[in-house]
Amino acid sequence: MLSEQSAATVRATLPAVGAAIGEITERFYARLFAAHPGLLRDLFNRGNQASGAQKQALAGSIAAFATHLLEHPDTRPDAMLGRIAHKHASLGVAPEQYAVVHEHLFGAIAEVLGEAVTPEVAAAWTEVYWLMANALVAIEKRLYEESGTRDRRPWEVVERVEETADVVTFRLRPADGGPVRDVRAGQYVSVQVELADGARQIRQYSLSGAPGESVRQFSVKRVTGDAAAPDGEVSNHLHAHVRVGDVLELSEPYGDLVLDADAGTPVLLASAGIGVTPMIAMLAGLAATGHQGAVTVVHGDRSPADHALRTDHQTYAGKLADASVHFFYERDAEPGTRTGLVDLAGIAVPPGTRAYLCGPLPFMRAVRAQLIEQGVAPADIHYEVFGPDLWLARG
Repeated sequence: MLSEQSAATVRATLPAVGAAIGEITERFYARLFAAHPGLLRDLFNRGNQASGAQKQALAGSIAAFATHLLEHPDTRPDAMLGRIAHKHASLGVAPEQYAVVHEHLFGAIAEVLGEAVTPEVAAAWTEVYWLMANALVAIEKRLYEESGTRDRRPWEVVERVEETADVVTFRLRPADGGPVRDVRAGQYVSVQVELADGARQIRQYSLSGAPGESVRQFSVKRVTGDAAAPDGEVSNHLHAHVRVGDVLELSEPYGDLVLDADAGTPVLLASAGIGVTPMIAMLAGLAATGHQGAVTVVHGDRSPADHALRTDHQTYAGKLADASVHFFYERDAEPGTRTGLVDLAGIAVPPGTRAYLCGPLPFMRAVRAQLIEQGVAPADIHYEVFGPDLWLARG
């Protein structure tokens, strides 16, 4: 994939670029938003920019892609590219925007590394960039063709359910009365809202309803900020202002964490906190198709009162032929549940299990390690990260 000459240059300069990648991405976003302020207002997540999470994710993806080109020159990291492409497609990213990114990214590289960026170095890293960008453009083109559109569509809120003190479920129908496209269990939609300052911010929310329904259902946890990050702009707006009869702009469904298991395949669904949402859709899908294989349901939360969609969790599991349910709570655990963090010790994981994980990164890393210890193949462990994929940045 990468030319021999460029591969040698990238290999020689990767340590220097890797050491400076954090500063490079910082400069990149500063340049990009100075030239195109509308991108920060109406496309990029301002909360992730403020916390630095998006910068870390971008740095991680570039470093991971370049490393893969050097270590596996005959293959492409399609899992990583697919996850990014689905997110981009849900946002409506267009091919021409990659040229804009290239301009400001390489301007940032030149600023940070200075004279070290010789014409040969610039040419080699330009090749890396366009290999990655063109792969993403191709995947996104296919996703847009499958969905039939790159545009968002107006949906009317027909029901609002207060699940917990911090989680609300919205159920919506197309405002134009048109048909509802099929969805795969585990997918998400982008939701765009107009905030008080006029910004039209976009966030992704996993669909938490059963596949095949005539409505879209997603559940939103109110994000409370701290010293490292501000309150969630969109989540707090949805909680405070969106009621039945209001209209939201939704994308078509996207996402690469989708239920994909034969009727007899053992499945494990592990979640923590609001990571429960795609798992509910997967459970509903398994129940609807009469799944016969063993299904292991694992969930961790602060308390039963904080466990959003708990009734759905139990109801769908109860419809399966062979399901075991394991709920862990840090406090107020009830009979039949466990106290403490999720721990798979003592939970039987059948051979050939296909596992799906969603929740905070430390939770998913711990569960993944325990699953591998129990013999689950790494290729059969799939995960979803809400927000920028920092697993790459930190792994």
